[in-house]
Amino acid sequence: MTGYWDVHCHLLPGVDDGADSLAESMRMLRMEYADGVRHMIATPHYRAGMFETPLEKLEAQYDAVCREARRELPGLMIYLGCEFYANMDMVEMLAARKRPLMGNSRAVLAEFSGNTPAEFIRERTAALRAAGFTPILAHVERYACLRENLTLVRELVGMGAYIQVNAGSILGEHGRRCRKFCSRLRKENLIHLVGSDAHGDQVRPPRIGACAAYLKKKCGSEYVNQIFCANPERIFAGISE
Repeated sequence: MTGYWDVHCHLLPGVDDGADSLAESMRMLRMEYADGVRHMIATPHYRAGMFETPLEKLEAQYDAVCREARRELPGLMIYLGCEFYANMDMVEMLAARKRPLMGNSRAVLAEFSGNTPAEFIRERTAALRAAGFTPILAHVERYACLRENLTLVRELVGMGAYIQVNAGSILGEHGRRCRKFCSRLRKENLIHLVGSDAHGDQVRPPRIGACAAYLKKKCGSEYVNQIFCANPERIFAGISE
């Protein structure tokens, strides 16, 4: 099957801890393409004091990747986004377009630390919603306060957040605890989006195809289509390269 989305991937070269070179970016893209991915959102990290690549460089690297992809991978659409490590300035920064949103949508891929208190996640989610943004909570299986409290996950969804999990976590590549939690989320229909969170072609490579195949056996084609195609098409409606 083709037409999958990868909504979380560190494929831009030399901007964070993802791909080191354009050649590695292209190897990652070939892997994704072979897995049936046709829409990708490049989500370079932004974290104050750690990942603060100038916007001009992000855009230049994005343009370079898109040019190469067009030559070799027909039909592959790549959009520019950001994985924004949540802080108290994020609403103002995003409103001023100091960091990319997810394509031309109003969606924000928000990252937190593993030990972030529930109240901070709740408050930042509410702040983004109040400012007219659509929060997507990145790799929620990493956050202890959510793993221990499925009711909080439901509350955040009720507030307007979308839940993203990593393909590798569903496959059990990040430990039994993450896999079990992803299974609970799936059974409660609380997974909206899946991302590879790929950082290279060797270390943390993209695993969208393997994840989709696993979920097809567990849940059927309709479920796979929902989280890999229908949900992202709805959430990111109208974005363009």
